[in-house]
Amino acid sequence: MPKCQPPRALIKFLKPFDPEIRDLALQLRALVLEEMGPCYENIYDAYSAVAIGFGASDRLRDGIFHIAVYSNHVNLGFNDGATLDDPKGMLLGKGNRIRHITIKSPSDLARPELRSYIRRARKTAMADARKLGEQAPEKPQGVVSTVKAIYARKRRPR
Repeated sequence: MPKCQPPRALIKFLKPFDPEIRDLALQLRALVLEEMGPCYENIYDAYSAVAIGFGASDRLRDGIFHIAVYSNHVNLGFNDGATLDDPKGMLLGKGNRIRHITIKSPSDLARPELRSYIRRARKTAMADARKLGEQAPEKPQGVVSTVKAIYARKRRPR
């Protein structure tokens, strides 16, 4: 998948963050798009984080991954991570569905197992959809980016 430039809205939402965190977020986005694209991405400027959801359609329920950008780190979230095989013990979280991997440095992005988790989650999500009898959505021509929500109040780094 060719490199996809980040939408202007995303760059604007990331502006309050330190350059290192901005770069991590954009590098993680590029990595996810290399593995997932073409796909849909939904961008949120939420209260405590900038979030980017990725899925096979524009429906939120079809989301497979998300990136959450915080002041000191970036998380790669797996929407059905609680059921995802975790052979390396990398997944964090205790909720009913979501698990995440915390990214704190560029070296975290270089770990080959990160890509294997992304591939496994995508493959599992597609297989689960087929089991439910859902038709696979048509793949878009490229990455379809949508700004889904902007919250007026924010808690951001200063």
